[in-house]
Amino acid sequence: MVKKLEDLRVYVIAGDIADRIWLICDKWPIFAKRTVGEQFVKAADSIGANIAEGYGRYHYKENITFLYYARGSLEETKFWLCQASKRDLITNEEFTKLNKKLEELAPQLNAYIRSIGKTPSNK
Repeated sequence: MVKKLEDLRVYVIAGDIADRIWLICDKWPIFAKRTVGEQFVKAADSIGANIAEGYGRYHYKENITFLYYARGSLEETKFWLCQASKRDLITNEEFTKLNKKLEELAPQLNAYIRSIGKTPSNK
C-alpha cells in the first residue's frame, strides 16, 4: 500500500519523463520553444500533475478521473514527441529513449487505475 505520493512508481516515472523533456526543450531556439516546446512541456508535466491531483482526492472515482486525464496527457506528450522528431528538434536517440519511456509508462498507468478499484482510498 502506498503511503506517500513520492512512493508511487507511475508518479516518479512521469516526473522523470517531464524533467527530460524540459532539459531538451530548454536548448531549443525561441520559435521552437514557443510553439512545440511549450506544448510539449505542458503535456509532459500534466501527466504527473494529474496523478498527484487524483492522489489527493478523497473518493476513488475522483482519483480515477484525474488518472484518465493523466493518460490523455501521456498521449498528447507522444504527439508532441513525434512533432519534435519530424521537425528535427530532437535526435533519433532522444526520440527513441523518450518514446520507450512513454510506452512503458502507459501500461503501468493503466495497471494503477485498475488497482484502485472501488475503495475509498488508495493510500
